[in-house]
Amino acid sequence: MYRFLRTPRWWGINVFVLLAIPFCVFMGTWQLGKFEDRVDSHEAAEKRPAASTLKAEPLDSLLPVDKETSGRSAEARGRFGEQFLVPDRDLDGRTGSYVLTLLRTDGGRSLPVVRGWLPTGAEAPSPPSGEVTVVGALQASENGGSKGVSQAGGLPEGQLGMISAASLVNVVADDVYDAWVTLADSPAGLTPVPAAAAAGTSLDAKAFQNLGYTAEWFVFAGFVLFMWFRLVRREAEATRDEALGL
Repeated sequence: MYRFLRTPRWWGINVFVLLAIPFCVFMGTWQLGKFEDRVDSHEAAEKRPAASTLKAEPLDSLLPVDKETSGRSAEARGRFGEQFLVPDRDLDGRTGSYVLTLLRTDGGRSLPVVRGWLPTGAEAPSPPSGEVTVVGALQASENGGSKGVSQAGGLPEGQLGMISAASLVNVVADDVYDAWVTLADSPAGLTPVPAAAAAGTSLDAKAFQNLGYTAEWFVFAGFVLFMWFRLVRREAEATRDEALGL
């Protein structure tokens, strides 16, 4: 009754099943590993001392920004220059803008400094003149997937949709650091912008997305096996009926 399994058509089906099931199991295991890595990174970040309690260090000693240095207090010295607004940023349930001012450091490069959050319709205070020393939480450049980033384009002059060297390269002549800092103490009229957790260290929606993909791949493996048994059973019943002249 099961001699049909040796036909060329069924050889193809059997090979597909033998390849598909291990592939689905491998992909499910890989996605589970990604989720476990995020859990481990989150636990390690929770155990580390709060970045704000650590002594401020020179900016260049903390670069490039990674999971260890993100959120650390960075110190830089220079003169404030051009200022921009980063619109449509939420803080405590309200919508406003980040006030971003470039600090031209003694090394000749410009550091984006978020001096604070400004309510919609308010006027941003001018930066202090002369040489200043700023201390703020170090942050990695934003990208298209960062929270609050706008990639729509067409923003008015003096506004940016994303805080990154890539978004500033065509706006300013200076070489810009591939990082930015957010001040813990903002000037009057501005609210301090809290530092965000380093990418890959928080149990956010993306982390649980990996867990969902894990379940999907194992379901796919079970579905392939179920369909194989279903097809075998149907073929066997058809063969039996043919032998009985039905």
